[in-house]
Parts: sequence; C-alpha cells; structure tokens
Amino acid sequence: MKTIILFCGLFCLLMQPGAHAQDSGAIYQADPAIFQHKGTYYLYGTETVKTGFQVYTSKDLRHWQLSEQNNGYALHEGDAFGTDGFWAPQVFLYKDTFYMAYVANEKIAIATSASPLGPFKQVVKQPLAAPVRQIDPFVFIDTDGKKYLYHVRVKDGNRIFVAEMTDDMSAIKPATLQECIAATEPWENTANAKWPVAEGPSVFKHKGLYYLVYTANDFRNPDYAVGYATSKSPLGPWKKHSGNPILNKTMVGHNGTGHGDFFRDTRKGLQYVFHTHFSPTRTGPRRTAVIKASLGNTLTFDAGSFHFLSK
Repeated sequence: MKTIILFCGLFCLLMQPGAHAQDSGAIYQADPAIFQHKGTYYLYGTETVKTGFQVYTSKDLRHWQLSEQNNGYALHEGDAFGTDGFWAPQVFLYKDTFYMAYVANEKIAIATSASPLGPFKQVVKQPLAAPVRQIDPFVFIDTDGKKYLYHVRVKDGNRIFVAEMTDDMSAIKPATLQECIAATEPWENTANAKWPVAEGPSVFKHKGLYYLVYTANDFRNPDYAVGYATSKSPLGPWKKHSGNPILNKTMVGHNGTGHGDFFRDTRKGLQYVFHTHFSPTRTGPRRTAVIKASLGNTLTFDAGSFHFLSK
C-alpha cells in the first residue's frame, strides 16, 4: 500500500502546473550553436556533463542523434585548454579548417579540427590572453577578411566587447578593444540587479549593416530575453533597436529565452537556436529550441515556427 501511495503522490506532483518530468527524448543544451555544412546540421552547447562539448547531428532540424565518433564528443577535456566550466561553443569554417571558440575556466580559447565532429584540439593548450575573466565568444569574419572577437568581459556586470583579432586568431589587438553593449534599459535588468547582464553575442552583416544580437538579464531570470543593436562598423558604435526585446517568454510561452546563435538552413533561411528554462518553476537543465528569423526593415522572429529539439 505504501508503494501505491508513494507512486500516486509522485504522479500527482508531476501533474501539478509548473512541474515537469525530464523528457528522455529532449535535448538539453544551453548556450547552443548550430553549424550547417554540406546538408548536415551540427549542434553544440553547454552540457550537463562537465568534460567538454558533445555534438549532435541532424538532416532535418527535427530529429537529432549523438555523434558516434569520439564517444560523442566534439571537444574533450585534455585535448585543448580547460578543466572545468566548458561553456558557449561556436563552430565555424575558415580556409578548410573547422574552428571552435569556447569558454573554459572563465577564459576564451580556440581549438581546431579537420571535421565538425571533432576532435577539436590545440597544439598548445592555452586561452587567449586577457586581464579579466571573459566568456561567450563569437568570432566574426568580415567580407574584407578582418576577424573580430565579440565576447563578454566579467567586470562591473556582464558587458559585451569587441576587438579585432590577429589573422591567425591567436590573440586580439588590444588597441582595437571597444565596449559594445551594457544592460542599461529596463527590459535588460527587470530584477534591478546590482550586477546587470548582457551576454551571448551573435553577429552578422546584412546589406552593409552589422547586427549584434544579445541576451539580457541573469540566465536564471524568467525575463531572460533577446534584443539587438546595429552599427555601420564592426567596432560600433551600436544603436539598440527600439522594439527590443524581440524574443521573450511572452512570445514563445517559455521562460528564460536566449543565448543562442544564428545559422542558415539548407534553403538559405535564417534561423536562431537558443535555450529556455526547463519549466515555469525550474531553470535547468535548459532545453534547446529553434525559431525562424527574417530581415525586413527590422529583425524579427516567427513565433509559429518555434519548436524544441529532440533525439
């Protein structure tokens, strides 16, 4: 009888509003990035595991499977810099080499591979030099070949910076370092926190205009949401969009929407991968979702296209 009572109690708890059982088919990748190459999509993100970055693949953006190579890991501790806090990977292709910019130990590092499946490695296991903690890297290569590192510096709040990189992407050029975005608007700090947060930068260029898409508020805040700013130069100054936020909990019906990355699908459509909270009452493990984007006079998202990713 006790077993039956306990089972019924657990079932009732899980059926209460705001209580969710973990779905074994769901994908739980925070700070996600999708890289599309030759018709295959590769998904990376901040893991619940602590030893690197796993990689999932898909042909249709709906059904995903863990890579069978390298025990599922695109980058594993020991192959490149870092022993803890593997966060926010970005993968891109440059001159026939695949690069992964990522965070470990609250520092930014860049590793390389011959395949988007990895293994991503460093010959010399070290991060980019910096005098402060820095996270959330995004490497943008402009049409003139110049390379820029957008990233968050953890000082007086989480603030987004940019600097031009050396051609081999081994360092930034300190003289070019500029602050881009700080959380100064009401929607960017709904909790009135003493440590305001702007993070998760993603950058692209469209018709000569640079778009810097970012997320504001602490990631545990249900109001974690996405906005953007534009500039005529990759170094700024940046003008925040007057209609921010453009992606939030009201739009998709889930808390904690943000920290994602843009990618082009096989039909050249623009899409954004991001994470949400696990449930209305619980932050993690954070769930991975995709939504379609469009560029007219402004950058917008299509709420009807929102869906979670699953295995």
